[in-house]
Amino acid sequence: MENFEERINKLKELIEESKSIVFFGGAGVSTDSGIPDFRSKDGLYNQHDVNFERYSPEYLLSHSCLYENTKVFYEFYRQKLNVDGINPNITHYKLAELEKKGKLDSVITQNIDGLHQKAGSIKVYEVHGSTLRNYCDHCRKVYPSDFIFKSKEQVPHCTESGCRGIVRPDVTLYEEGLPEDAWEGAIDSLNKADLLIIGGTSGVVYPANTLVKKFMGTNIVIVNKQETAFDRICTLVFHEGLSDVFSRI
Repeated sequence: MENFEERINKLKELIEESKSIVFFGGAGVSTDSGIPDFRSKDGLYNQHDVNFERYSPEYLLSHSCLYENTKVFYEFYRQKLNVDGINPNITHYKLAELEKKGKLDSVITQNIDGLHQKAGSIKVYEVHGSTLRNYCDHCRKVYPSDFIFKSKEQVPHCTESGCRGIVRPDVTLYEEGLPEDAWEGAIDSLNKADLLIIGGTSGVVYPANTLVKKFMGTNIVIVNKQETAFDRICTLVFHEGLSDVFSRI
């Protein structure tokens, strides 16, 4: 394998030569901002909490939990998924910079923290939704990003007269379908791209991991600390941290 410096130079060349780059990212993109990922040894799925240890993390973030154990869902959500005060890191800012320069067509993210937009990215496909949007599950009224976290109710309810729907996050939970607009936009972007950069994702979350197959271009670069199933199809592989790589481009 080429050394780090050689791979960085090759990445710079690929970016320079490309006319339409797509970045496909996962939880690892936000770890340098202080948000735990899901599957690493220090990730959200490995943080045992006395209030939640009887449940699997997949269940706690599921449609079933939201409607069967509603109070448990909201307690977990409030404790683990509040991104207030969290700021973007170098990777978010570099991607926004590449978009501004006309190099990056779009960001496809599995993250729900809104940090790409906070860093200045415009074209972001949030295939798992966002914690920054909330809505009533009955009348669809939209609520501010901090509504759930500031509500004094254990289960936040709609404030519309006569409506007692639940105010839920606009996040794709387990057992729910992905948002069509984001999914179709991501596929369209991948079909047109000539360079795909994958970052901070293990590639095991279905169906988001199938998006890589929609890429019709020549070069794929992956930046992920652990090996992934994507490595074998990539032009360049970085097992260094995302900030280490993006601070050099």
